[in-house]
Amino acid sequence: MIELPANLTRSTKVLLVMDVVESVRIMEQDQDGFVRRWQQLVEEAEQNVLPRHGGRIVKSLGDGLMLEFASAQGAVKAAFALHHFSRQANSGLRPEHQTHLRIGGHLASFVTDQHDIYGTDVNLTSRVSTLAGPGETVVTADMRDQLAPLLDADVEDLGECHLKHVKEPVRAYRVGPPGDAPIVPPGNAVELNLRPTIAVIPFAMRSNEPGHELLGEALADEVIAALSRTSELHVISRLSTTVFRERQGAIDDIRTHLGATYILSGTCRSAGTSLALFVELIESKTNHIVWAESFKGSVSGIFGMNDELIARLVAGVSSSVISQELRRVSSHALPTLEGYSLLLGAVALMHRTQFSEFDRARLMFETLIDRSRRHPIPHAWLAKWYVLKVQQGWTDDPSRDTQYALDCTKRAIEADPNCALAWTIDGFVYTNLLRDLEGGSDRYETALTINPNESLAWLLKGTLHAFRGEGAAAVAGTERALTLSPLDPMRYFYESLAATANASASAFERAIELGQRSLRNNRMHTSTYRALAIAQARSNRVVEARETVAQLLKLDPGFTLSGFAERSPTSKFAHGKDLVAALRLAGVPE
Repeated sequence: MIELPANLTRSTKVLLVMDVVESVRIMEQDQDGFVRRWQQLVEEAEQNVLPRHGGRIVKSLGDGLMLEFASAQGAVKAAFALHHFSRQANSGLRPEHQTHLRIGGHLASFVTDQHDIYGTDVNLTSRVSTLAGPGETVVTADMRDQLAPLLDADVEDLGECHLKHVKEPVRAYRVGPPGDAPIVPPGNAVELNLRPTIAVIPFAMRSNEPGHELLGEALADEVIAALSRTSELHVISRLSTTVFRERQGAIDDIRTHLGATYILSGTCRSAGTSLALFVELIESKTNHIVWAESFKGSVSGIFGMNDELIARLVAGVSSSVISQELRRVSSHALPTLEGYSLLLGAVALMHRTQFSEFDRARLMFETLIDRSRRHPIPHAWLAKWYVLKVQQGWTDDPSRDTQYALDCTKRAIEADPNCALAWTIDGFVYTNLLRDLEGGSDRYETALTINPNESLAWLLKGTLHAFRGEGAAAVAGTERALTLSPLDPMRYFYESLAATANASASAFERAIELGQRSLRNNRMHTSTYRALAIAQARSNRVVEARETVAQLLKLDPGFTLSGFAERSPTSKFAHGKDLVAALRLAGVPE
């Protein structure tokens, strides 16, 4: 061992790193209150907790502390005491103002001088703290080995965990106070608001037509019913919004009493059987008009099963909300954003062809996970991000990123075994990265057993059948998905995979129709060009197929037949050879 200068000392002690979840957001909303509560916590640590358990403050980290202890037993007792004090301090506070600690611990070797402590173990302790959810403590195996389970703490094995900027996975354990209670009680996680809320105010009638007095309310009912079928929005019932009829200017009241993020209102005019509707979508916090549009239709038509006016209106609302949230996430620091802004923005950005936008989606998912490690949805979507990273050829280590994807779905399913989305994305990992189509199929079936209306599970199950060349089953699954999610903001993704399914059934005209429709909504989605070119080439529309491939190669100049064959789950099936032949005919380079 290298001899240190006289001013440096080598030590091995237990370190804890503690910080406040979402401190930036809380500070923005209640700076004075947050600072006061943080100072009270530090005072409690200095005067009571640390002296009692043999610890000291090594340094302040702004919204966190690094603590040093002589023993692991003292460290976990101090961690439990600080969590308890934090929970007591939250009593009576609104949820958005509450502070939740997360703590990481490690038996660390480090070097100290009169100013600071140094070493890779110091950095590792900070990384371990990111594994902890709000109100949780996570420790490494080295620290866990110093504890007596059931006596010092209840211990839950988290397995091998991958940490940012740490080369090898780290075995980690979640610890809680000894006793009969579970380490993480149900509902202990911070609630994530992952869907913006929209209030549809009954449309004001501007007509003397007999019998049309309540037409505005009936039309609002139809819009509410249609919006409720999209999973990205939480829609307030009309029973709650009726009181605001003819009071469209009362934005502050609607935001205060209904908690609405967006408000849809408008005026309706009728003459005979003709109907004219003007609507505005307003962001309640800023009073900014996000979207406005005029529609024309028939009175009888709006109550039909497939009314075009309602469909166009709801599609406009959904796309405007997504666009607004994308603008927000591109111009605001991630810690300041609401959960729904992060989720909607990340899901949209991870389908972009620019790596910078794609990688920002990862940061947004990780920000959500930091806020609530036991919420399954962000873990599930991050797993899909890793699948897309491998499929786009943006990885330098496919095995590593495959393992990351599996880690994410494992955590999502552990957090909520009844989360249909988590099982769906797990099937996506098995199908597209592990090439285990049987395992993927089993997981899609599990998702559909939990929720028979999980549209993404139907979509990906249908695509799996397409990989096998099972055309009829592929079309049945993807068409079911399109029916279940007719107004999904990611509609282009559904139509793209449905095009692949129809091509596998030799329904080339339908595949071309779906592919072109998908491209109208998103001209940057490269897999849609592949599906369209295949359908065109296999239906002898070779000139059009070559034009499509030319567009594909502009977006993805590195796309080749060999790369496609290497990454596509369909390669080991006879159907896969047909796809390669079609792409070769369309002009894709070898």
